Amino acid sequence: MTEIRMRVNGVTRTLDIEPWVSLLDALRDHLALTGPKKGCDQGACGACTVLADGVRINACLALAVQYADKEITTIEGIAKGEQGTHPMQEAFVRHDGFQCGYCTSGQICSAVAMLTEYAAGMPSAVTPTTERIELTDDEIRERMSGNLCRCGAYNGILDAIKDVAAQEAP
Repeated sequence: MTEIRMRVNGVTRTLDIEPWVSLLDALRDHLALTGPKKGCDQGACGACTVLADGVRINACLALAVQYADKEITTIEGIAKGEQGTHPMQEAFVRHDGFQCGYCTSGQICSAVAMLTEYAAGMPSAVTPTTERIELTDDEIRERMSGNLCRCGAYNGILDAIKDVAAQEAP
């Protein structure tokens, strides 16, 4: 067993885990945070997406010990202050950005981080430079391509992201 500490959703947690336990299993099985889902367990679907120090990662591919002393944010901790929900969560509801809901927590975490990446000028395959461009539908699709929705709620997801992006625009 290995003892690790990490901040999860703003709370410092200590875990005694085997070194081979994935971050996803640590969150779900040791901390009872069931928002991140185990979809494919291969990093292909994005249902397990969480934020590690603000960067989106597939928790199923990460060992928990790699994230000792890091800030991990799951869907359970993404809300803003006393509001109770994050604007992205509200937009997903407003635009029907989900059907069964299995991928929703990963989609929302990924979308929040994606908008932060975009605002910071991080390049994508659509725009491989740091030149500031408009956040088009194609750009959003490319930046969200690691998150799959088996129900096909992509139009609602796209509309929700565009809604929040428009609210956050300077």
